[in-house]
Amino acid sequence: MLDTPHQPLLDIRDLTVEFATRRGTVTAVRNIDVSVGKGETLGIVGESGSGKSVTSFAVMRILDRAGRIAEGSITFSSIDLRAASDGDMADMRGCEMSMIFQNPRAALNPIRKVGHQIEDVLLRHVQAVSADAKEKAIDILKQMRIARPEERYHAYPFELSGGMCQRIVIAIALACKPQLLIADEPTTGLGVTTQKAVMELVVEITHKRGMSTILITHDLGLAAAYCDRVVVMQKGKVVETAPSDVIFKAPAHAYTRKLMRATPRPGATLRDLLDEEGTSASPPPHAPQIDGRPLLKIDNLVKEYPRQGVTKSMVQLFRRGAPAAEELPFRAVDGISFEIMRGQSVGLVGESGCGKSTTSMMAMRLLDPTSGSIMLDDEDIGAIPARAFANLPARKRIQMVFQDPTDSLNPRFTAMRAIADPILRLGDIKGRDALRARCEELAQLVGLPRHLIDRFPHQLSGGQKARVGIARAIALNPELVILDEPTAALDVSVQAIVLNLLDELKARLGMSYLFVSHDLHVVRLLCDHVIVMRSGRIVEQGSAEQVLEAPQDDYTRELIAAIPHPPV
Repeated sequence: MLDTPHQPLLDIRDLTVEFATRRGTVTAVRNIDVSVGKGETLGIVGESGSGKSVTSFAVMRILDRAGRIAEGSITFSSIDLRAASDGDMADMRGCEMSMIFQNPRAALNPIRKVGHQIEDVLLRHVQAVSADAKEKAIDILKQMRIARPEERYHAYPFELSGGMCQRIVIAIALACKPQLLIADEPTTGLGVTTQKAVMELVVEITHKRGMSTILITHDLGLAAAYCDRVVVMQKGKVVETAPSDVIFKAPAHAYTRKLMRATPRPGATLRDLLDEEGTSASPPPHAPQIDGRPLLKIDNLVKEYPRQGVTKSMVQLFRRGAPAAEELPFRAVDGISFEIMRGQSVGLVGESGCGKSTTSMMAMRLLDPTSGSIMLDDEDIGAIPARAFANLPARKRIQMVFQDPTDSLNPRFTAMRAIADPILRLGDIKGRDALRARCEELAQLVGLPRHLIDRFPHQLSGGQKARVGIARAIALNPELVILDEPTAALDVSVQAIVLNLLDELKARLGMSYLFVSHDLHVVRLLCDHVIVMRSGRIVEQGSAEQVLEAPQDDYTRELIAAIPHPPV
């Protein structure tokens, strides 16, 4: 059994962290107490801005120049980290304590082979010498269960999937067998089965080595599944600390109950996710009638990419003969067919790399298919080159909400200019006053306060930027909106509000949705019909109730079983 927090490996007392800004001093963390026992896995949960990551950066002493520890103590294995010199901290980081950062691709050097990056840590902390560094790096890759480790040793980060990059980051963090591992949102953006595999790998290695772990997350299901104790943070303060089995079954603080309520779970409805403040007085929207006429019909759709060094003429030659498998072009989408009826929400689910985004990009006409048809009513829009389609009237009928609410907005555009962009390109509204009136109408429709439309993206929260993206997508009154993981980067309470907003807009405007996601709980809440993809093919499709309650395919059952959720 793990040691109790009365004998902590890490002890944080009365910690206050401040940042100097142009508008004065901002207190990001205020007088918090956190402890981690030897061999314990501690979860720190809360929404963006609650101080989770700042706390971990303070422990690692990697706050940026504007940040400073104003008060409190941080003791690690009887060492006062506040008093430790920069040199001592450099020796401890990676060796005694290490960190898995949120974005694995950003954490890796893009122009350096991943094997060499593992060697760097081993050599820095004298865990290897030049003669055996490669052998030890490959052995660590094997421990991370990375297929073909000798080959992956020579790979660059851009040649690996998101899940593979995450394993490399974990390999670097664990290379020197530290006593404490801090995992900051280690599974953000990963598919559910990849997430499960990554977390189980971390748990197995840390338990085997008797390590302590801090898991920072806004996913309460993840914390419930893998943590011994949970600390809940809100606005820089700790509001609740308790064993995970206690905190999820009987949360004491109102904020913890709010997070629990907003977490998608079996049996919940969209309205159930809202707290008392987020619930409007209006009744739940009535779903638009699905009239049975296909709005979008995709038939035998294929998208191929030449493998490295394969030319188009070689692809044509391959089709006449019987080439070796490694010479064939790569099929990202392999002969799929489905329909979206008017007024229908269709969920497209599957793991990263299954072809979901490629399919949605072809349906959106941002990417040309290799073969197959994309029928919008009676017109084969798949036969129209993507560049030409951008200027056609049919472009108004299909719009898209992109996955990342920050990256999908031009940082030089105000919220109003972003919302106005499709109107300026394809709309018929003339005059500055009329355009502003329409943008204000759209902002009101998506719940964005009118005074915010003159702000730039960096001046808006994640939820506000998501609303700008939705307002932009519905500006031309489209018939079909493609939603590519629109809530993946949002906190659970903001996600709950955005999902309810999407449901209300669909009912009010009579739109159809193609909802691309790897979160089956979210799909269950929003979609009428579900399509499950794997390796470019559809393995199962049917009504949401049929597919998610009684799945027929083993892969669908595997996806459902891999979803972590707090105990009911």
